[in-house]
Amino acid sequence: MGLEAETTCTVSGKIFAVKALLESTELILRGALKRKLPIAALKHVTVKNTALTFTAEGESFALALGAAKSAAWAKKIAAPPPSLAKKLGISVEAMAFVIGAHDDAELDAALKGNTTATPKQAALFIAVVRSEAELDAALKAYGKAQVPLWLINFKGPKSALGENTIREKLRALGFKDTKTCAVSAALSGTRYNRPK
Repeated sequence: MGLEAETTCTVSGKIFAVKALLESTELILRGALKRKLPIAALKHVTVKNTALTFTAEGESFALALGAAKSAAWAKKIAAPPPSLAKKLGISVEAMAFVIGAHDDAELDAALKGNTTATPKQAALFIAVVRSEAELDAALKAYGKAQVPLWLINFKGPKSALGENTIREKLRALGFKDTKTCAVSAALSGTRYNRPK
């Protein structure tokens, strides 16, 4: 979840009423001024007086956020986004047991060196599912484990198995969805925990 504010944005001397949303990869302006600015494209990010100022797309911007909020937004813009491995909670100390085939480069990079061949050594399970049959197989492999279960599925309306179908099934089995994240341009993931 990103940061958001109802405020004004000054661009080239013109003032616009906007809703500003600071997400992990972009700054979105909605309202009288509509823009989607990649975080990587924001240059010269500073706090001047009580406004967050920056340049992007050859223009100068000033968001009237107040001193404290401007400082917090500037800090978030300066911080690199977390890696996919960090979002998933996997590392050499917290290995994942992977269920299902995948050929996603970003997921492969996150998993590299962070997986275990045995479920008993896993700090969490990651299951890539494309169909209800694969979801059932993943749940069977997960069994009675008490560690988090990430279910990774293809995004969008053309997906054979959407997030809502997965969520409904898991909730009916007593699982609670606790986090979501974009895995890549094609994949999305939701973390589930079984109540203890």
